[in-house]
Amino acid sequence: MPDFQPLWPGGPLFAQAEHFRLGTDSVLLADFINLSSVRRGADLGCASGALSLLLLARSERLRMTGVELLPDATELARQNMAANGLSDRCEVICGDIRGHRALFGAGSFDLVAANPPYYPVGSGAVSPDAGRAAARGELCCSLDELCAAAAWLCRTGGSFCLVHKPERLSETFVSMTAHGIEPKRLRAVCARGGAAPSLVLIEGRRGGRPGLKIEPALVLCGPDGGESEEIKRIYHR
Repeated sequence: MPDFQPLWPGGPLFAQAEHFRLGTDSVLLADFINLSSVRRGADLGCASGALSLLLLARSERLRMTGVELLPDATELARQNMAANGLSDRCEVICGDIRGHRALFGAGSFDLVAANPPYYPVGSGAVSPDAGRAAARGELCCSLDELCAAAAWLCRTGGSFCLVHKPERLSETFVSMTAHGIEPKRLRAVCARGGAAPSLVLIEGRRGGRPGLKIEPALVLCGPDGGESEEIKRIYHR
């Protein structure tokens, strides 16, 4: 039986997967995404469903579809939805993102979201554990393959949102625009004020016009070294 724990007091129940621990990146991405006009969303590489669960908690009108390659993680994601009474609002499919055209019709979603592996093949040591290797590196889906899938799945005018490492920002923008997704919004995540960013939150628009809005950095720690007020809000503390 999975060990379900509330994400915050009174919040959704969630059980961690062995290889996909809930991290700051998914939590910050869920808060960054604009859901005002979103009715149907897709979570690519959803793992145990944390991102989908956080988004569903924000909007009662939203329906999500998760896609996950590993069967064990897929099953846990389904159990996480069931534990919160959300099975009717979130379908979780065990499938390969690279086969997106066989899974869904073009333009099926208003939103495509992803917290992908950050490191390209050959950038470091590969874990002998297949699950950990897939979570860390692009063994099963490259950044360009992810952008290609997002472009197919997202309707014209819809959004593609992801979190990534700042050192791959240029590569991410190039791949997005090559697939018809225009970068529209960017927010850096910094440990403290004045520090270099450790993550970037990105929103692109399928078929959008050029024009990028750079938002103020999201700072994790305040001047006293404790959590910033924004992080307290995001984590419901």
